[in-house]
Amino acid sequence: TVRRLQARAARRGYLTEVLHVFQHLLPAFVVKMSSDVLDTALKLPHVEYVEEDSYVFAQSIPWNLGRIVPAPAKAGAYSPPNKGELAEIYLLDTGVQSTHREIEGRVRVTDFESVPEEDGTRFHRQASKCDSHGTHMAGVLSGRDAGVAKGANVRSLRVLNCQGKGTVSGTLLGLEFINASRGARPSAPPVALLPFAGAYSRVLNAGCRRLVADGVVLIAAAGNYKDDACLYSPASEPEVITVGATNSQDQPASMGSLGTNFGRCVDVFAPGDDIIGASSDCSTCFTSQSGTSQAAAHVAGERGIAAVLLSAEPALSPAELRQRLLRFADKDAVDAAPLPAEQRLLTPAAMARLPPAPLPEERLSCRTVWSAHSGGSRYAAARCARHEEMFSCSSFAPGGRRLGERVEEKDGVKECVARSAFGGGGVYAVARCCTRPPGGCRVHSSDREAVGCSTPDHVLTGCSFHSDTAAALGDGGRPVLGTGNSTHRCARVTSATTSHASCCPATGLECRVKEQAPLGPAEKTTVSCDEGWTLTGCNVYSLGAAALGAYAVDDTCVAAGSPGARAPAAVAVCCRSRH
Repeated sequence: TVRRLQARAARRGYLTEVLHVFQHLLPAFVVKMSSDVLDTALKLPHVEYVEEDSYVFAQSIPWNLGRIVPAPAKAGAYSPPNKGELAEIYLLDTGVQSTHREIEGRVRVTDFESVPEEDGTRFHRQASKCDSHGTHMAGVLSGRDAGVAKGANVRSLRVLNCQGKGTVSGTLLGLEFINASRGARPSAPPVALLPFAGAYSRVLNAGCRRLVADGVVLIAAAGNYKDDACLYSPASEPEVITVGATNSQDQPASMGSLGTNFGRCVDVFAPGDDIIGASSDCSTCFTSQSGTSQAAAHVAGERGIAAVLLSAEPALSPAELRQRLLRFADKDAVDAAPLPAEQRLLTPAAMARLPPAPLPEERLSCRTVWSAHSGGSRYAAARCARHEEMFSCSSFAPGGRRLGERVEEKDGVKECVARSAFGGGGVYAVARCCTRPPGGCRVHSSDREAVGCSTPDHVLTGCSFHSDTAAALGDGGRPVLGTGNSTHRCARVTSATTSHASCCPATGLECRVKEQAPLGPAEKTTVSCDEGWTLTGCNVYSLGAAALGAYAVDDTCVAAGSPGARAPAAVAVCCRSRH
């Protein structure tokens, strides 16, 4: 393909310069060419898309350590379960001053460097002449005094110049370097910290997705633009763990006219305001910096929480690590009031925190994944991450007109698909994604009164309902409690509704149905799973006006009714691991 592009461009009188052909990361190459050759490139066989190179930027503008240690913590002491010594963290940044007392002997400066020229010049300064961003990040990750994972091994790759500016192509080269070099220490859990953000990039997200598929955990800054994180890369990639920033009052961090990004693409929050760390000004200097870069370092440094978790459980997959982070996080800890109203529901309120020591026994872990709002389209779809299983699917329509939801499978990947009714103003699909030993979950559908799991070796984990003919779905149905796992079923309300039962292997899994009737005139009803049980399914049930839908917040099912109407019932499916 490369030679064919060069030959066709030459025939038209244009020169092309191939800068790099990827060998380990993507079936792609980087080429410098005239925009007049773009049409020629797009017509080449095997070329799916062409993307212009763009920029990424560092995302930085001492309560932090105390905040992520589980309470109660001894005053003035910071004592994680381990020092993260088994984890190896790849830091993609401006470079570091490796002789600083905080990180001396803890950071290995690799020979990788791919940075653009600095603005106003035709050169870039050496990493040792840069400002403190990379050094500060390394100090937060693994510093002797101000570090989160004091024993973690950090390897520095330079992808940002001294102005904190890099390119998508340079970042991809850095990701390929990680993929090619990680075999040197195959037993070390690999973590890559991406403390930068740029405009949405399809190819950067694809490179991140490939690296996660190969077993590398990626942690990214959400961005400092007071905006939806889904508009930026790599924060928007679902396989990446995306971290927002908070201040010492557990509010979304604000930095002048800027502030932390938010929304459904953020996985967790961490301290990111006024963070003390190493400065490159001298070998004993410290400085304070703010931003989602610092927050991400707490989670990579959260590998510093993450490094600590991976050192305790080296075999964790990236999906399992994300679930661990959410399991041990402080729930409902972040004050969402400063966020735009339409983003408060979608933005998680979880504050990352180190796990207790010793680690509690393993349990079923699930998280909620929201789709984008369907907007002018009538459909919305949510997917789970790689190595997660979709245990259930629900929907939520702020305007109150929806036709329900169902689980569909395309190319071996399950999607939670929600449908808005005509004139309904849009809908969200809400998937419940869980990690457990491999073994396929199935979906059984029926237009009869009820549907359940067809074999006793599967257990009901969730129900979904949809209608193709109704003007709007009021109540599609609900899970119905039986005398045993095999008799739980999804019962529809009207004959125009199709029922779908999500059934997962029963080995090591026990499930039950829990229902909460409305307690008063409130428009929402909630039901929570008991201690030790995990919410896997959530449904709304009402015989009155059309309900807005149902969604899960941690292990609580929220059923939302129409404004002014009688509150609906909330029906949860709760499961737990059996040992």
